[in-house]
Amino acid sequence: MKKWTRWQDWTVVAAGAYAALSVLWTTQSGSSMAFLVTLGALLVIAGATNLALPGMPAAEWAQALIAIVLLFAPWLGGFASATGVAWSAWVPGAIALVVTALAIRPSTEEYRHHHMAAH
Repeated sequence: MKKWTRWQDWTVVAAGAYAALSVLWTTQSGSSMAFLVTLGALLVIAGATNLALPGMPAAEWAQALIAIVLLFAPWLGGFASATGVAWSAWVPGAIALVVTALAIRPSTEEYRHHHMAAH
C-alpha cells in the first residue's frame, strides 16, 4: 500500500474539511460549532495520518469512531432539530464511516502482511 494514494482516506479528509468549514455557511444551533469544527478537524488529522502511514488498523478504527461521533453529534450537541447544520454532520459522518469501513480490511491485510513477514 503506497502512501498518499488511498481514495478512502482522501475522502475522509474532504468530509472532515467540509464538516469543519460548514460552520461558515450554516446557521449554528446548540453546540454545533464546537462539534463540527472539532470532529471535522479530527477527521482531517485521522485521514492524513492514514494517508501518511497506511496499514495501521488501529488508526482506521479510531477514524471510524470519530465518524460515528460526528454522525451522532446533532443529538449529542442538541442541534438535531436545526436540520441545515445537522445535515452538515450527518452527511460527512456517514460518508467517512462508509469509506473507513471499506478501508479497514485492506489496512488489516497490509498490517498482517508486514508483521507476519517480519516474524
